[in-house]
Amino acid sequence: MKITKIGLGLAALGRPDYINIRTANVNKSIAAFKENAFTMLDHAYSLGLRYFDTAPSYGKGEEFLLEWKNQRKYKDLVLGTKWGYTYVANWEVGYSGKHEIKEHSISKLLEQWQVSKQLLPQLGIYQVHSTTLESGILDNTTVLEELHTIKKETGVAIGISTSGAQQRSVIEKALNVKVNGEDLFTSFQVTYNVFEQATYPILKQVLKENKTVIVKEALANGRVFKNDTFTNYQDNYKTLEVLANNYNVSVDAIALRFIIDSLEPTYILSGASNTTQLDSNHKALDFVLSKKDLGKLKELKTNPSNYWEERSALEWN
Repeated sequence: MKITKIGLGLAALGRPDYINIRTANVNKSIAAFKENAFTMLDHAYSLGLRYFDTAPSYGKGEEFLLEWKNQRKYKDLVLGTKWGYTYVANWEVGYSGKHEIKEHSISKLLEQWQVSKQLLPQLGIYQVHSTTLESGILDNTTVLEELHTIKKETGVAIGISTSGAQQRSVIEKALNVKVNGEDLFTSFQVTYNVFEQATYPILKQVLKENKTVIVKEALANGRVFKNDTFTNYQDNYKTLEVLANNYNVSVDAIALRFIIDSLEPTYILSGASNTTQLDSNHKALDFVLSKKDLGKLKELKTNPSNYWEERSALEWN
């Protein structure tokens, strides 16, 4: 079996609205979300998951993870969080404005680090949230040097997360960022799935350099599940469903296994919001795709520009 591990992302566990085409009628109170988050964290740990990924912009996600960590006192956790986005929807369900505001400034880094550092000593990866060329973060010497200081003082790995059609260019530039002669970024959280495979070559290079690769949005925000809205994926859905039946698992397990067998990343993040979904995701570790079936899934890749235009049009729900 491959060494890829499944981790749990808290994007859908810490706030009442999230970008995902799958909807569910759930209690959206803070108390209910906290109870569910603790249930999910406990269940994930019981399944063997040890990497948990959050961010300040995930509503109460970072707060929930910190409290759970302090209560459970597990010593074998690897926690990841990010800085650069602020959650502003204030738990308003159906909030009409931007739910999170991006700011890659030194002041935002210092502000958010004061909270995030409470995840130490289990904090293993500290990431720039949604790194882009346009934000200027990769050229901001002041911020880069502060991240290097954090790295040296705490031992955490410094990473980036990135999205969009320019993911490959962003990763390439980040790989060349050095502070005091050493690579600053050693962890890369990237969207890669059966529909968005454009980063494959650069991610294989990153892994060859013994750096960490964390795959997010592995299920394309729910788009891997059959949906009549996406007429462009109807043939893809047939392929996914046939393979799911052949391997006696759900479509999500096929989609996750594709990532394991094609890329072998360090972690794949499950975005599950309940234990049933997480159990289904976890079955991806129970089988291996044949070379023929892996080839079929590689053919499901779409044009990156089209993929990201479609992604940006998805609504919060």
